Amino acid sequence: MTALFGNYSLPFVGVSIFIAALTYIIYKLLRDHLQLWFEMKPIPGVEGAYPIIGNALMFKTNAGDFFRQLVDFTHQFRDAPMFKIWVGPAPFVVLFHAETVEKILSNTVHLDKSFAYKFLHPWLGTGLLTSTGKKWRQRRKMLTPTFHFSILTEFLEVMNEQAEILVEKLEKQAGKGPFNCFSHITLCALDIICETAMGRKVHAQSNSESEYVKCVYKMTDIIAGRQRKPWFWPDVLYYSLGEGKEHDKTLKVLHSFTYKVIHERAENLAYIESDSESDQGTRKRRAFLDMLLKTEDEDGNKLSHQDIQEEVDTFMFEGHDTTAASMNWAIHLLGSHPEIQRKVQQELQDVFGTSDRPINTEDLKKLKYLDCVIKEALRLFPSVPFFARSLCEDCHIQGFMLPKGANAVIITYALHRDPRYFPDPEEFRPERFFPENSAGRPPYAYVPFSAGLRNCIGQRFAQMEEKVVLASVLRKFNVKACQRREDLCPVGELILRPQRGIQIELEKRTF
Repeated sequence: MTALFGNYSLPFVGVSIFIAALTYIIYKLLRDHLQLWFEMKPIPGVEGAYPIIGNALMFKTNAGDFFRQLVDFTHQFRDAPMFKIWVGPAPFVVLFHAETVEKILSNTVHLDKSFAYKFLHPWLGTGLLTSTGKKWRQRRKMLTPTFHFSILTEFLEVMNEQAEILVEKLEKQAGKGPFNCFSHITLCALDIICETAMGRKVHAQSNSESEYVKCVYKMTDIIAGRQRKPWFWPDVLYYSLGEGKEHDKTLKVLHSFTYKVIHERAENLAYIESDSESDQGTRKRRAFLDMLLKTEDEDGNKLSHQDIQEEVDTFMFEGHDTTAASMNWAIHLLGSHPEIQRKVQQELQDVFGTSDRPINTEDLKKLKYLDCVIKEALRLFPSVPFFARSLCEDCHIQGFMLPKGANAVIITYALHRDPRYFPDPEEFRPERFFPENSAGRPPYAYVPFSAGLRNCIGQRFAQMEEKVVLASVLRKFNVKACQRREDLCPVGELILRPQRGIQIELEKRTF
């Protein structure tokens, strides 16, 4: 009996320890969840929330329907300073008023991104978008000089070249009736970011079937789908029942491409200095990647290739889809308002006359009305329709206590439609951004590039690109929108896109 008992005692003890540990973990998770549940009870909330699963059962599965559902919630709670929603066991406090948004974005403590961003980690690692704490501060300090205006102007040549290719493609559509311009403009933006970020031409505009191009779009869709399905948050369920295998297959293509580019660029860095010349006397172009390869921190340490890959992948993700969406929305709005389009074209005529010369930095400064058009398009259709922060300490806003560990979601799409600061908010009025009309408007009423310490480091790059591309198109064509605003059906996933594309007609301009 003793021998028999001895044979089974070790496994028995192991199972007992495992059960005890599992019980403790479940107890702690339940205790923490219930504590948050009761702490947040006073905050107005969407009905139908249950412990553990939250409001997950009521979420629409279609991305477009889910976004409209979220916007409907902001209408439902328009007179409240905030409302809460539970995504599975995770609490989100939704903010869409300037005074409440300011409490989060201006606070130097609440700099951590929401846990939902962890689903970007396999692709982007912990680069500038997703990192937190000391790493984010160090990385931001290191990368800020690479976005200096004098460096950005070097990328104008690339922007002009790719915009010219876009115009040549659009000329084939002019006078031939309606067509979807969304992919044309998006591929142009992708060509621009690939060459400026990595120094590599991918010829997306001439080869939209490129495997890398397809995988960039596929990955954003896969991640957004997982974020709104809490039952796929655990890896074990995601890889057995969800899109885990497709996720990893897509990720391999993306990482293999950037890995190869980084290593090739590093090996040839000595020959790719912006101030050097080739044998033919042609100036070598500099890319963000070249600057990353040479960047050092305050202690003289360079970024590792893994660090650089995180930032290059982040540039690729943040630097093309957002800008492409913004330009497409602007094209639709201009095509729907011919009187505003004529004002833009008059400004372009004043600056360029009938010439077709490339756009330079002095031209960009003169395009003030086009700048207002872009800002107003971003007000109505912010490229990032919502973003989230994790609260790093208890926070008190308008009589409510938001506990540490909760998530604050800023809905820019709703924030930008506050009639207190934007009368007739659904109207497209670029004049809202004339200096005299912007005076006195709260700075946190309009945050298309976020605000505070974690504002978008690439916003000047994006604004420059949008001006160059839109000016290039409007110098050559008159644009007519073929959809009503209500037919566009915005889909707010990671990026705000129109569900049915942007249908326009083009007519060549005559001078």
